[in-house]
Amino acid sequence: MEIIWSLPEGQHMVPEKKGDLIYLVYPGWKDQKEYVHGFSTRLGGVSQGMYSSMNLSFTRGDEETAVQENFRRISEAIGFLKEDLVCSDQTHTTNVRRVGKQDRGKGITRPKNFTDVDGLITNEPGVVLATFYADCVPLFFIDPVHKAVGLSHSGWKGTVGKIGKVTVEAMEREFGTRPEELLAAVGPSICQKCYEVSEDVIRQFQEHFTEKQQEALYYRKENGKYQLDLWKANEFVFLEAGILPEHIQMPGICTCCNPDFLFSHRASKGKRGNLGAFLGIR
Repeated sequence: MEIIWSLPEGQHMVPEKKGDLIYLVYPGWKDQKEYVHGFSTRLGGVSQGMYSSMNLSFTRGDEETAVQENFRRISEAIGFLKEDLVCSDQTHTTNVRRVGKQDRGKGITRPKNFTDVDGLITNEPGVVLATFYADCVPLFFIDPVHKAVGLSHSGWKGTVGKIGKVTVEAMEREFGTRPEELLAAVGPSICQKCYEVSEDVIRQFQEHFTEKQQEALYYRKENGKYQLDLWKANEFVFLEAGILPEHIQMPGICTCCNPDFLFSHRASKGKRGNLGAFLGIR
């Protein structure tokens, strides 16, 4: 399988393999031994058909036993137990919730007791945050000074609402995080070349980003549609939140460009499973 990378080697995420299972990691974070992180691919699970094979969604029609086995496999590969996970309840909000050991297993082994949560933060060891994707943008945060992490789901609505900045502010408030000490990363998601949007979406970005920023975010096509760069938009959000440029990592891989390797809502016209982003403190 040929994988299309949008950044030169050494500047993008890299694959890790355990048997047939492949997941992605940030090479610059490999020396952060106190933390566990990763992003799943389609490969290495047991789901069938359009969910093949590492589907991490219980809500898209796949068999629950298959999804549970997929969670067991990806957890073991990255280095934690599926019982350690706390899952988001994504509805394209900018709501960020602090979770802890009392929340372990929510969304996997027991029901969630919260709704409308697109971002999660914690400073408790043994808790692994999980958010889910098929084109939207994962946002990873590590505070190596105060030993805390954050993980947020940012579609175009979350990006306009700057959930990345909201997550940083929540970590500041809850853990004493200083933005300049944070390590941050944008995860695998749809690239500008693949992401066509209508003018009503662009108007939202015009309201929340400066004219200078807008020059780098989108361009208008002859058909009246626009190509929007969510990676760059979230990089701007990171910088606005006070994160240093040298502390920001980009994915270098598009979900829509690689539909056999990563689930993409657009590429599959909605016939797909979900990918997972994972981040926790060992």
